This record gives sequence, C-alpha cells and structure tokens, in this order.
Amino acid sequence: INADEGILHASGNGVPPLTKDYCITYNSNWMSLPKNLKNATFRTLENLTSTALCDYPEVPSGFMKDKAVVVMRGNCTFLEKASIAQRLGAKLLLIASKARLSPPSDNKTDFENVTLPIALIRYTDIVDMQLTLGNEINVTLYSPPLPEFDCSMVVIFLIAVFTVALGAYWSGVAELETLKAMASPGERETRRKKEENVTFTPPTVILFVVICCVMLILLYFFYKWLVYVIILVFCLASAMSLYNCLAALMGEIPFGQCRIACCNKSIEVRRIFLAAFCIAAAAVWAVFRNEDRWAWILQDILGVAFCLNFIKTLKMPNFKSCVILLGLLLLYDVFFVFITPFITKNGASIMVEVAAGPFGNSEKLPVVIRVPRLEYSAATLCDMPFSLLGFGDIIVPGLLVAYCRRFDVQTSSSSVYYVSCTIAYAVGMVLTFIVLALMKMGQPALLYLVPCTLITSSLVAWRRKEMKKFWKGSSYQVSDSSRTPLLQDDGTSGLPR
Repeated sequence: INADEGILHASGNGVPPLTKDYCITYNSNWMSLPKNLKNATFRTLENLTSTALCDYPEVPSGFMKDKAVVVMRGNCTFLEKASIAQRLGAKLLLIASKARLSPPSDNKTDFENVTLPIALIRYTDIVDMQLTLGNEINVTLYSPPLPEFDCSMVVIFLIAVFTVALGAYWSGVAELETLKAMASPGERETRRKKEENVTFTPPTVILFVVICCVMLILLYFFYKWLVYVIILVFCLASAMSLYNCLAALMGEIPFGQCRIACCNKSIEVRRIFLAAFCIAAAAVWAVFRNEDRWAWILQDILGVAFCLNFIKTLKMPNFKSCVILLGLLLLYDVFFVFITPFITKNGASIMVEVAAGPFGNSEKLPVVIRVPRLEYSAATLCDMPFSLLGFGDIIVPGLLVAYCRRFDVQTSSSSVYYVSCTIAYAVGMVLTFIVLALMKMGQPALLYLVPCTLITSSLVAWRRKEMKKFWKGSSYQVSDSSRTPLLQDDGTSGLPR
C-alpha cells in the first residue's frame, strides 16, 4: 500500500449538499495532510483543465485567488505549476492526470519557496465530480491513517481454518473407507484400484522441499515467463480438484444417476456436466483473472478446492515425516523472507518479490487466498488492496492435521488429535495476524503455525502415552495392502470395533 495516498472530499452546494470522495496522491516529503475532515479546510474548486498552467498568460490575474485549482498535467514540472499557482493566489493545486496516478516528484531544492499543497487526481474523477455535484464545488484534502486491523483478516481466518478442518476430516473419511475395505476380501482389490492417495516418505519430503527452493529461485529470475506456466498449472489442478470435491458431494446424492456407454465404459451423465462446469470455472478465471472486483471470489473457490484435494490426497505416513516436512518448510519460509534481503542486490526478500511480482509485473501468482480489504481508507479508495494467505500456509499444516485425523480413525481415539491440532492451527493464525498488525509488514505464517501445531500434537500424544505409536505411524503394519490384513503391533486385528 502506498503511504502517499489521500482522499479528496468534494461537496456540492445542493440542499442537502451531496458529497463524494476521490483518490489523490501526494508527496509526503513536500507536505502533510490532516488525518480527518475536522482539521481540513475547504476551498472552492476552480476547474482549469483547459490549461496545463505552464505559463503565466494562460490564466487571468486574480482568477484563482484563495481557491483550489485543478489543471492538466502537461509538459512542465509539478513544482513549476505550483510556483505559478502560488504567485496567482491559489491555496491548493490539483493536477488532473489521464495516466496512472503516482506521487509527484521533482527537485524541491529549486523551489524552496513553494509551500502550496499539490496533489494528483484522475481526470475521469474531475469529470465525474462535475456530473455528480455540479459546477459549484468545495473540496478539501485529508489522509486518514491505515487501520491496524482489517476485517478481511477475519474472512481469511475462517477460510483457512475451514479448509484445514474439512480437508483433514475428508482424509479421515477416506481412511475409514480404506480400513473397511481391507476387512472385506471382496472389496480389497476394488479399493486398491480406486486409491488415489500419495504417501510422503522422509526422502520424498526432502526432495519436495528442494524442488520448492529451486522453483522459487527460478521464479525470481524468470518470473515474466514462468508466471504463465504457474497460471496454466493452477487452472488444470484447480479444475481437477474442484471436480473431485464436488464429485464426492455428488456421490451422496441418490438422484440423476443415468449413464451412457462410451469406450466400453459406463459414465454418469451428471459427471460429464460436472467436469464441463469445473473446466469452465477455471477457464473463466483465467480469462478474467485481473478483474479485481470479482475474480478474487472465483480464485478463492478454486484455491480452496485445490487445498482440500491436496490435503486429502497427500498422506503423511507418520509424525516423523510431518516433523521433517514442517520443519524444513519453516526454515525455507524464514530464509526466503528474512535472510535473502541480505543477499539480493536490491535488498528485497525473494519471497516477497515473487509474491508481489518482481519488476512491477502486472501478472500475479494465483497461489494465494485473496480477500479485498474491507475497512475504508485512502488505499481502498485509490485501489483495491488485498489481504493474502499463501496456499502453503493452509496445505502444510493441513497435512499434519490430516495425519492426526487418520491416526484418530486408526486408534479409535474420539478425534482428540484432530480437534486439538485444528484448534492449534486456529491459534497459530490468530498469532500471525497479531504479529502482522504489530510489525506492519508481511510475515511468514509458518513461523507461527508450525510450532503451534507440532507442539500441540506432541503434547496430546505424550499425555495419552502414545508418542511412540504416533511417531512411527499408524497402529498397524501393512506389507501388501492387497493381500495382508491390517494388524496391531501385538498381532491382533487393527480394525475399530
């Protein structure tokens, strides 16, 4: 968020007077603006957008005395315009720009005597001001401080906790179905063929973290090309994930199960329409992804589906693998946020640069949950700033919560691990937001989420005297899931009674 953004408050002369706010940018090194309307002084607006005010003869003498004047940007510098306006008696200078707004910048040492407030405003806002409020308008400038807390954080919190809890619960349901299928010789082979889960072993975890590091570095150096690859991958993966999520819900509906024969297979018609819908949703987002007014809703829906499917599909075999994964990714997050500024030439964090789009790239990586800031401020008026949470801050702790849920199912422990770890994740999110508000800078959320979830799940296992079992994995051993029944450590049946 740019700190040099402010608000132009315009008031018409009707009864009751109409008012409207517009975005302005200014140079805080040249002037300071009041923080609220009570301390602001209103001036009558004189519209001189027919001139750029680059020379004295352009405006009659005394025409702008004690007024707020708006002129076009033109070819001369901001301070040259201000010097002329100040000598002609103006009290406020607005410069209308048809280009994107940016804080005014010039060599102030050449114009030390210029004290006139200067601000840039969109030309379209000047036109709208006259159409809305009429020709007799009073204006003033102020710049309210940014709110320390924004309600968008609450929305992000609810989305994150909901996704982690639901993804872990879904993983537990899949685990229970697997256990039941293993108990029935007739269903065992069918379940094995349907099994879509991927298990992360410790070597796989290390390889995964190395790939994450390499990918982030490649994105930093080749962002403008690789960002489109990430967008394409996100579209494909999110469409498949949305299909899997909705198909799971559809399976619980006993209606509309008519089938058609295709390639010696029988396919439900409703699944064909569902696949078309999911592909269309991803395609619509890809086309309109830069429409900030509404595209963020579709991105968040696709992102939640992606995270849910990832948490359900990728299985951690034991707490040992969870500790390795979360610990390495915590170091990865902290290194690329806090350490890389000491390495890069411009002193910027590689993680922050990639998240924001290096070198001012307009394309952003679609691997975040985005919610627009809801509290009114100059930033929300000038642009549409977002609160962000990366998918990794949902998926990585979510894999641990999912393991806790599966362990509950395997040991019939009444969801104590699952509930405790989910609450720990929520506490970690709250702690992240508190530090974010206090430090006023982006935070690696895993720095707070990983300790909360790992410590909590460890304490629960220790308190229940199940740490050895929790550390090594499930309470059963499977040498060949298609042939060998599930066994407890002592050789008895591991199925819940």
